[in-house]
Amino acid sequence: MAKGGTRARDPTKGKPMSTDLLSKLLAKNDWLLADGATGTNLFNMGLSSGEPPEMWNVEQPDNIRKLYKGAVDAGSDLFLTNSFGGNASRLKLHGFQDRVHELNRVAASLGREIADAAGRPVVVAGSVGPTGEIMVPVGPLTHALAVEMFHEQAEGLKAGGADVLWMETISAPEEYRAAAEAAALAGMPWCGTMSFDTAGRTMMGVTSAAMVEMVEKLPNAPIAFGANCGVGVSDLMRTVLGFVAQGTSRSIIAKGNAGIPKYHDGHIHYDGTPDLMADYAVLARDAGVRIIGGCCGTMPEHLRAMRHALETRPKGGIPTLDAITSALGGFSSASDGTGDTSGDPKRERRGRRG
Repeated sequence: MAKGGTRARDPTKGKPMSTDLLSKLLAKNDWLLADGATGTNLFNMGLSSGEPPEMWNVEQPDNIRKLYKGAVDAGSDLFLTNSFGGNASRLKLHGFQDRVHELNRVAASLGREIADAAGRPVVVAGSVGPTGEIMVPVGPLTHALAVEMFHEQAEGLKAGGADVLWMETISAPEEYRAAAEAAALAGMPWCGTMSFDTAGRTMMGVTSAAMVEMVEKLPNAPIAFGANCGVGVSDLMRTVLGFVAQGTSRSIIAKGNAGIPKYHDGHIHYDGTPDLMADYAVLARDAGVRIIGGCCGTMPEHLRAMRHALETRPKGGIPTLDAITSALGGFSSASDGTGDTSGDPKRERRGRRG
């Protein structure tokens, strides 16, 4: 039996099974639990604001092992490596642009160590965040240069033993396509999420429907696609329903923030409780999401609650918007971004995954 008492998928039906671990797990299970936050957990360990987390791969490896192991011990079937800002453009801000391959390789090798000791199959997903630059014609970043940067990072993650590349928090479709091309050059399976944080759109104006259309046209489509970060789990669930409405057959990812960030006692605190994240996880599963996790503010205690809920609560039908707001709270905007201009392209964010 699959997790949660549901029947496992028959890997002999439909498309031929892929050889990568993530595809194998998706073929056998109705859902997989991803990890939670990277930045929030590392800040709690002492990471300073403005300090590149990727340097901890070589300077504080035990803390990175602790980060990964925290997710695995909480029940995650996959976790992301500490390499979100590990591209040349972001590392150049700290003078480490010549260490891209090294820092990504070590991020993945530490993950490989923890996953191999888990006693069960656990996917090491090589995190690849945005470059932080604006793509042409608005900005200076060309497609070729973006592909080159993503490819360099991908090769480091591959060398360290990552099972899959995991592009996340992307806003621009051009950058998403460049990351996809880099994955093909590296010969790596991949997944990719965008952040819908501007009235139902990404900061560069992409809607949920437009993302599905883009993904379906890629020459090397991802194993799974979806949304991460954003505003809160209510908004993220509305975006998920937008994916579902397009009738996509690809696996969907949902990695929502643990509530809304609030400043308290000198630091940022996310107000989402484990119970809230458990409710979100079940709604995501019922909507048809295959890979469910958390983003900013999501700690191991949230993941444990999510896992327990997914395994014990019966499956329901696709949730309505009213059901989502009743369980998770109201939306941050009246519109999901489709059919209006409230989400017209804004300046690209330069923050990092929390």
